[in-house]
Amino acid sequence: MAADGRTDERLDRRPGGGLGDERVDHRFKGLPPDAEGLTVAALAAERRSLFSGGFTTPVLALSAESVEHNLALLESYSARHGLAFAPHGKTSMSPQLFARQLDRGAWGITAAVPHQVRVYRAFGIRRIFLANELVDAAALRWLAAELDRDPAFRFLCYVDSVRGVELMDEALSAAGAVRPVEVVVELGAGEGARTGARTEAECAAVADAVAAVTTLRLVGVAGYEGEVPAADGDSVRAWLRRLVALAAGFDKAGRFAVPAADAGTSGAPGGEIVISAGGSAWFDAVADVFAEIPPLSRPVLKLLRSGAYISHDDGHYRHLTPFNRVPEEGSLQPAFRLWAQVVSRPSPGQAFVNAGKRDAAYDLDLPEAQVVRDGRTGAIRPAAGVTVTGLSDQHGWLTTTPEAELEVGDWVGMGLSHPCTSFDKWQLIPLVEADGTVTDLIRTFF
Repeated sequence: MAADGRTDERLDRRPGGGLGDERVDHRFKGLPPDAEGLTVAALAAERRSLFSGGFTTPVLALSAESVEHNLALLESYSARHGLAFAPHGKTSMSPQLFARQLDRGAWGITAAVPHQVRVYRAFGIRRIFLANELVDAAALRWLAAELDRDPAFRFLCYVDSVRGVELMDEALSAAGAVRPVEVVVELGAGEGARTGARTEAECAAVADAVAAVTTLRLVGVAGYEGEVPAADGDSVRAWLRRLVALAAGFDKAGRFAVPAADAGTSGAPGGEIVISAGGSAWFDAVADVFAEIPPLSRPVLKLLRSGAYISHDDGHYRHLTPFNRVPEEGSLQPAFRLWAQVVSRPSPGQAFVNAGKRDAAYDLDLPEAQVVRDGRTGAIRPAAGVTVTGLSDQHGWLTTTPEAELEVGDWVGMGLSHPCTSFDKWQLIPLVEADGTVTDLIRTFF
């Protein structure tokens, strides 16, 4: 059951939508050469070892146990705090992981751009929250047709400008849209922050513009607290309280009224007011402030959108996760490990592995050497004395101390920082159990 008490939305397993039927070939790096021509499902069914089953380096692995742990943790966290959950799908862009998120109670999936919405729809996602203003005429024409085609499809997106409302209305009117697009006014996180109307007065002007057209329907307010300048607990909570106050003010003014002719029909808002926030760094603040939402004229859908949790990481989010502040609520587990092989040992203090910028996220932090798998014995030991100091396109630069005992042929397992960029570099990622058994292959669509 979802956090808002309704039946879970699940991935539509439509004929032809099965990713397991895709053939393994040269498009997918790291996979065993002798698996060429097998379907993804057939390769996964063989339960090969990542280390001795023919996988080639570099290869990115996703821990099956950690993914399951993280899914369960955010499911229970959301339920405990009375939050509906629409995890941001741009993190993984993986329909298989979307299905598991939906199975664990997610209300829907969040997107950032029209392409992502099209991917979600191709795999049957029925509730999509687009955390952006959609003003592309071609995308709006497609959206209007998709909404008309499927009465069960629910779509919400930001509006943050009067001009944006004008562009949406022009495109939807020209497309002959039948169903109005549900929108939420985005409150900016402060001067110099990212998107969103900066003041309550500007938000009201956007809401007035929505009310003046028939192609849009205002159903709530939203924003992203991660963009609060010089964010700390107090400033983030202060901004979140502004967001809640904006919703309460709009509700008092009757801005969320549902047209009587639409009440109870397919695609109608269902009588709820949407208030949405929540990245991966401050969802504890979101839970705290959303618990303070006063009674409004209709039920409130408190929609959290954190996405990086599913894999977590060994860098950026390890430091930022709210669970550092509320350890009694649990802890996320890093799920990624990039395996690369030592291909050169030119000096006692230097080594090179065959993974670089094309394979590892490096936009926030360099990879972290964690373990070494001995090329002679297969034994795995801590990567003592091994530090990643740089990346070329296809090489990782390692600095080593005498305790490293590293030689050509050894495998180095590295933790990564920033899940979004890590997923982005791999189209098919082995899902691996703790003993090295590959149980599935996770397809991404970036």
